[in-house]
Amino acid sequence: MKNLSLSLLIIGLTFVSFKKEEAQQPAETTTKEEVTTETKPDSATVAKAWADYATPSKAHEMLAKDSGTWDAELTFWSPDNPQEMKSTAIVTYKMIMGGKYQEGTYSGDMFGMPFEGKGTVAFDNATQEFVSTWIDNMGTGMMVTRGKYDEATKTSTFHGEMVDPVIKKAKKVKEVITYIDDNNQKMEMFDILEDGKEFKSMQVVSKRKI
Repeated sequence: MKNLSLSLLIIGLTFVSFKKEEAQQPAETTTKEEVTTETKPDSATVAKAWADYATPSKAHEMLAKDSGTWDAELTFWSPDNPQEMKSTAIVTYKMIMGGKYQEGTYSGDMFGMPFEGKGTVAFDNATQEFVSTWIDNMGTGMMVTRGKYDEATKTSTFHGEMVDPVIKKAKKVKEVITYIDDNNQKMEMFDILEDGKEFKSMQVVSKRKI
């Protein structure tokens, strides 16, 4: 009887141990990783995409209308100085690289110092947006902005960043160009403050000279 009880005890412990190991084993997963096949475009599609990307569009024709020489009056404002400052410049626009980009060259004086600036404007056929760069002899950085044209308001609005040398960090800026007519334009520059408010820091009123 004692042997029978011992045998039953061993069987019971073995059964419990087996169930415990069974519970600890992770359940088999039946899900399988989905296999995705990416369809690559054929050579004709690739060739057409690059041809479309490299062909000047109506947006480039709009940029070409600015070609020529303009008189510009610049006005500056500072949050720390309520008094506005003014200067003048001569601006020359021309299309470069087969009419794909607009190049603008500025020359004049600013704060009693000779001023030189150069900007380029592209219209990216792929992203359908304008891309603008700006450099001048008042610094060593570059401003890059992107924007779109609104036919209803005759304005192009750009958003981007430029480095503030005082804080040595990039700050957000907004640029609005108003096309008054074929011979008159207005550009307004806004600093985007930390609280999200906009401060108008510069205005350039341009009139076609030639």
